[in-house]
Amino acid sequence: MDAVENGLGRRILFATAIAGTLDIAMAMKMTALSGSPIGGMLRAVASGPFPPAKAWGTGGAVVGLAVHYTIIAMMAAVFLIAHERIAVVRRHTIAASLAYGVILWLVMYGLVLPLRFGMPFPAGGPAAIALQLFGHVVLVGLAFGLVARRSGFIPRKRERPA
Repeated sequence: MDAVENGLGRRILFATAIAGTLDIAMAMKMTALSGSPIGGMLRAVASGPFPPAKAWGTGGAVVGLAVHYTIIAMMAAVFLIAHERIAVVRRHTIAASLAYGVILWLVMYGLVLPLRFGMPFPAGGPAAIALQLFGHVVLVGLAFGLVARRSGFIPRKRERPA
């Protein structure tokens, strides 16, 4: 059965929309609460793959949003494919999704950010780390797990009458 027949593509898009929106909403709120401009945060996201994006104004912010959702889509695809192919992930979907969230946090804060931007690991004190973990474990990992477990809630294409 291919990805179209079993709805994997739809589940990946749905998980991306949910987790990506929750995660970026948290990032925007935390950025605003710190007194920094949201556009600057989005341009910083874009500057990961596109270093000059920090100077791109609104266009750089839009690219940052696209980069964010692309990264989330790749994360969702890995988990949802694992859910389909690995029995223990299917049997323990929620636990696996929470563990996956921790792995995502470790990769992002332990590898990606230190290697790309020179950030220390761990970044910040206990409260900052708790927020980082909340974002990756609950808003992203758990969202993937809930989509995987409850894929019946995903809107289906409606058959058009002939």
